[in-house]
Amino acid sequence: MIAGRSSDLLEGLRADLGQRQIGRGMARLDGLWADLSSGPGYWGARNSDSAALLCYVAQWVDAGWRDVDVVQTGLGAFPKGRRSAVRLSDYVHILMAEGMVWVNEERVDRALENFSRVLSIRHEIGDPLLVSLAHFWSSRCHRKNGEYDAALTHVADGYRFATEADMRPMAAAMQVAESWLLFQKGRTRDALKLLAEAEAVLSTTDDYITRGNIQSSYGRMYRREGRYDLGIRHFGIAIEEYTKRDPEHRNLARTLANLGYVERLMALQHRKRIDADAAQRRRSEPDLRRDYEMLRARALAHLDRADEIYRLHANHRGTGTVCVNRGHLHLDNGDLQRADDEARAAYTLGEEKKDYILMARARLLECMVENTKLEEEIEDPAWVSHLALNASAEAVDFSMHTENRRLQARALIWQGLTLCNTSPGGAAGSPANLDAARELCERAASLLKNEVQDHIWEDLQLLKSRVVGGANIDARLQAWSQGVVGERSFQQLTEDFADIVIPRVWEHEGRKVARVARRLAISPKKVRRILARLGLHG
Repeated sequence: MIAGRSSDLLEGLRADLGQRQIGRGMARLDGLWADLSSGPGYWGARNSDSAALLCYVAQWVDAGWRDVDVVQTGLGAFPKGRRSAVRLSDYVHILMAEGMVWVNEERVDRALENFSRVLSIRHEIGDPLLVSLAHFWSSRCHRKNGEYDAALTHVADGYRFATEADMRPMAAAMQVAESWLLFQKGRTRDALKLLAEAEAVLSTTDDYITRGNIQSSYGRMYRREGRYDLGIRHFGIAIEEYTKRDPEHRNLARTLANLGYVERLMALQHRKRIDADAAQRRRSEPDLRRDYEMLRARALAHLDRADEIYRLHANHRGTGTVCVNRGHLHLDNGDLQRADDEARAAYTLGEEKKDYILMARARLLECMVENTKLEEEIEDPAWVSHLALNASAEAVDFSMHTENRRLQARALIWQGLTLCNTSPGGAAGSPANLDAARELCERAASLLKNEVQDHIWEDLQLLKSRVVGGANIDARLQAWSQGVVGERSFQQLTEDFADIVIPRVWEHEGRKVARVARRLAISPKKVRRILARLGLHG
């Protein structure tokens, strides 16, 4: 009886998955839960469709039905030593199910091998829905590794095959993933367009997880633009959507972590206003301080809740992200030891899974902690300088294993700031260090081109102020006069000279662009461009 029903069940699960009718598909599986949980025997010879069914059960587990141990139990009926004897169609379904388990365990490279094998024989498979899923999972693996170009290629192919299979709602779910990748590439307008299209299609479904992903994506995009109130609003809607399906879903934890991150940025804004109000002796400081403490408390509470959910799922990336975000909150409050502890915990989690993104973020936090110690003259400066330089160098190295431009830029910026503060001998601000910091500043600026002026952009302006002006100008001019120009071209030297001269003429001329243009016989547009690049105008 069970074997006779399996074909109908399989077709129903495929159709419900493609149309994103999540509740109906889960109800089908609940109806056979007693059989599915009876052990590996069900998945074996009793049922000729068992491999295909296991593959789609894996997809439904990812959609929120039960837990991954259901798939692991089913895989027990297909040990690797016996897979050579199964049919080709069964083999690819087994690979897909196993790949899903490895993604869940954050063994991304092994999962990618499985999906690549499936795609290598896609012409023999002849099933556009299965090929679409293989592309989609491949995209997820590349995205986790920070390999955005490859992820974009696969998700676009997944969308194409889902459309070919007449599964428009599934294609819409893939558009959500594509939109985030486009956003990471700086194509915000295209990303928002895809999100809107996907939202229109999925609004008639009960795919609460993907609908939550849409709202979470809106929240992260608004956060990047500094529109924190809108970001918090969309994160709140995302939390409501996720909770409809599973109040402990890992994506809910991700949104809580993002919400805590926004609240931390808002708290920093309040602290800047507190400092300004204290300097001007305004009466609003007590109210600002109350709001600042409230935002910090909310951020920590959201991060703690996210941590509980991530640990329930044994998710290293998520748990590590919580550690990093919590560490920044401690650093903002001057608790350097707790910030350093969180950074080291995050690095350990990333190292276990060879997660370059998490390792880079952890080392960045360590670098910031050590730089704060230097500024406040805490501990031995030579040893702190050594730790800061090592952390910044590793952060850059790890970030370069990814295609995350903002992470790369942030690592370069903090390596530059560290070089401005230190030298291997312990002396601050050596000419050699400043030259290297200037190179890092230019590389970071090129990566952040066309980005919004957020907290990372502010760090870049700080680095620019360190490497452009100050008492080191005479040393630079003297080196140039002696022909010591390093690897810089004449055009780069010209730009460096303009960066030195134009801001000072601008100050002498009462900060009037037109007067600078007349004084130096150059176009006002060029003056504005140079001042804007240095964060001094516009």
